[in-house]
Amino acid sequence: MKASLYHIQINVHDAKKSLPFYKRLFAYLEYKVIDESKGHIGVSNGKTDFWIIETEEAHKEKGYHRKATGLNHISFRVSSKQDVETFVKEFLKKEKVKILYDTPRDYPEYRKGYYAVFFEDPDRIKIEVAYVP
Repeated sequence: MKASLYHIQINVHDAKKSLPFYKRLFAYLEYKVIDESKGHIGVSNGKTDFWIIETEEAHKEKGYHRKATGLNHISFRVSSKQDVETFVKEFLKKEKVKILYDTPRDYPEYRKGYYAVFFEDPDRIKIEVAYVP
């Protein structure tokens, strides 16, 4: 059976901080808002949907750490190294988002020509924008 990724749900600690961040990020990456309330947004690029939803109060104290069991990071694939550079300039720097690991840079240990930038959302969920030839 062949399958593809349909959607991902990300629970966030504070919708007031995280939803505006994700709304701007997904708009830049050409995702369209398909559903929205004060506690969530749903976005789609026509192939994959993301649902960003505020964590229920009963579960907020646990927090998030990417080294624990569960999601480590999300990676978005772009068409060129220049797209990565443009994303850094037009989104990350404009939004004053901290860039991780002295990126963007090449990652030949992943694959020849792999070029990526890493950053975090307001809850410190790691996000990557990568060119993979």
